[in-house]
Amino acid sequence: MSSLDGPDEDNPLGKPAVPDHVQQAIRTLIEWAGDDPAREGLIDTPKRVARAWKEYCQGYGEDPAIHLSRVFEEVGGYDEVVLLKDIPFQSHCEHHMAPIIGKAAIAYLPKDHVVGISKLARVLHGFARRLQIQERLTAEVAQCIWDHLQPQGVAVVIEASHACMTARGVRTPGVSMITSRMMGTFLDDERSRKEVLSLMGY
Repeated sequence: MSSLDGPDEDNPLGKPAVPDHVQQAIRTLIEWAGDDPAREGLIDTPKRVARAWKEYCQGYGEDPAIHLSRVFEEVGGYDEVVLLKDIPFQSHCEHHMAPIIGKAAIAYLPKDHVVGISKLARVLHGFARRLQIQERLTAEVAQCIWDHLQPQGVAVVIEASHACMTARGVRTPGVSMITSRMMGTFLDDERSRKEVLSLMGY
């Protein structure tokens, strides 16, 4: 193990070393961008970037559905919409690996049981911490809840800004993208769909 792989201020617990080929890839990118990867301010950047990306993409190491495995059937007869809104999340687009930063609203209409509300956010984060496109992220979250909770309906709306558009290319800040996926009664029944979108603030 080289001195570059040992503990530093970004790795005080001595986590597993970053492989040399990963560090070299980042050094190559720095050099290609026009800087010197050997200068003082950049000498440890390959390790930091690699560890950051391992964290950004930690969703690859988990199955988001596991968060829906424990449900509660004693709901006192409650059979109305369950909604968690304004859930902040961060992802990265698979086309430019640029940040996607936004919020989500997740709702379902329970049939026989409910799940702890924090689990809805965990499902979102499990899929968001991968290279993504917003359309797929929206669909994956909705499908996961539909498959594993088997509710009467699922509604997911995601609103986010994309750095691949705001910080490069067309460079248009202040623009947000909205995607939605409706399933079950929220898809089939217009009244239910309008109700849940109203509760979400749309």
